[in-house]
Amino acid sequence: MGEVIRFVSKSERERARLIEEARAIYGSIFPPADPAGDGQGKPAIGRPFIGRDGGNAS
Repeated sequence: MGEVIRFVSKSERERARLIEEARAIYGSIFPPADPAGDGQGKPAIGRPFIGRDGGNAS
């Protein structure tokens, strides 16, 4: 009895379809480096983190 039906225009459906298609294409070109999330908090390329100063005293 408490159902709400939302009207979605044709242009909005097309926009959502195009966004989904673009994300699929992007994902096939640039696959996620860590899909399981095992490496969270680690540098992506394996380089140590250097702070804003860079450690240079110049």
